[in-house]
Amino acid sequence: MAVTTAKATVIKVKKNTRGRANRQTITPSNNRKRSPSVTVRLPGPKARMILNKDRKYVSPSYTRSYPAVIESGKGVWVTDVDGNVFLDFCAGIGVVSTGHCHPAVVRAMADQSAKLLHMSGTDFYYPNQANLAEKLAEIVPGAKNKKVFFCNSGAEAVECAMKLARYHKRRARYIAFTGAFHGRTFGALSLTASKVTQRRYFAPLLSGVTHVAYAYCYRCPLNLRYPACDVACVKYIDDVLLKKVVPPEEVAALFVEPIQGEGGYIVPPPGFMPTLRALCDKYEILLVDDEVQSGMGRTGKMFAIEHFSTKADIYCIAKGVASGMPLGACVSKAGIMDWEPGSHGSTFAGNPVSCAAALKTIELLEGGLIENAARLGAIALDRLSDLKNQYEFIGDVRGKGLMIGLELVSDGVKKEPVKDRRNAVVFEAFKNGLLLLGAGESTVRFIPPLVIGENELHTGLEIFEKALKKVFRVS
Repeated sequence: MAVTTAKATVIKVKKNTRGRANRQTITPSNNRKRSPSVTVRLPGPKARMILNKDRKYVSPSYTRSYPAVIESGKGVWVTDVDGNVFLDFCAGIGVVSTGHCHPAVVRAMADQSAKLLHMSGTDFYYPNQANLAEKLAEIVPGAKNKKVFFCNSGAEAVECAMKLARYHKRRARYIAFTGAFHGRTFGALSLTASKVTQRRYFAPLLSGVTHVAYAYCYRCPLNLRYPACDVACVKYIDDVLLKKVVPPEEVAALFVEPIQGEGGYIVPPPGFMPTLRALCDKYEILLVDDEVQSGMGRTGKMFAIEHFSTKADIYCIAKGVASGMPLGACVSKAGIMDWEPGSHGSTFAGNPVSCAAALKTIELLEGGLIENAARLGAIALDRLSDLKNQYEFIGDVRGKGLMIGLELVSDGVKKEPVKDRRNAVVFEAFKNGLLLLGAGESTVRFIPPLVIGENELHTGLEIFEKALKKVFRVS
């Protein structure tokens, strides 16, 4: 339980081996007012040197939004190489769930690093891997009789789920959704349908993947309205796809993000996930829940699927699970993860240091950060919804917890995406000390570390509103 004091929010932690209780600060003081500090024109002189070196040696495939050259971070604040201080509403693309360099996570990593850096859990055993697997089996929705495959990233977790589904079902096909982002490796990319740039010139991709429309109610592809539509996007899979195009007995799994991430932070209506679950049950298709971006407390629950009172057969986890250390996991019912030794493996996966970081991260999430995400997410949604009521160019505000998207449009009737203006808003915010990212065609996403305090939240939203007004020329 979180205990709020006048100075900070702390969590109660189990007593240590000597019987003394430990307390660890998880959020900064809500009474402290702090602002970003940008003292040189961006990018600064030191940043320009790094940018020149990066352009010479680093792959141009990376999607940098603006020239933020970060040197250090603490909590929700980061400092660039020129000493400018920024408020971070990106969290390393949803990765640093407990904030930058949380002292408890750093200590756990340091303690583990002094004992064992690597052993390869594919061929050997060590305590952290087994302990983390036990914890993930406990917190992932469903019965506790689960098994865990560890990997290094979200894309690898998806690849594992694809292989596992084929192995267990002896079926070759998959169903995924338009707008989905499941990764960029060949299998995961075959499921991904977020941006054509991600797929261009990489064909042929994995065969047997069929994409259908996601429940994007703000831009319903069927021009219907929920709930009168009776979740027609799922009905289409049953009535058309599985009867006329794809034999259901050949489909191993249906992959879904309970809240679409890169596709635009799209929250489906309440009936979408339960109806998908019923469809998968009808045809004995495995339901795979991609929680890479939406999981680990981000939405105000440990996993986003919990908002919809639904359980999956396989879960893909990464990003926020280890507070910045590379770690992914594929979790399924024990009866599904029935493959033989050698069927799948990974040299670095389940690294002892990453597992130590993950165990401490989960402790902090359960100790108050999930509740903080739910509380501050509600405040952020209210404030952003107020902005929507003021400005016609804000088409939609949606989200759960601290996974929020604000979609910018030409106007409230035509709803045409305005990608250039979205990008301009993100850059204007950067110039004023706030780090943001886009998603979808013209959505701004808000994904700060879950340790954020209320004053910090309001500071960021004030900067965002000023950026909006400047770009859209509102007096």
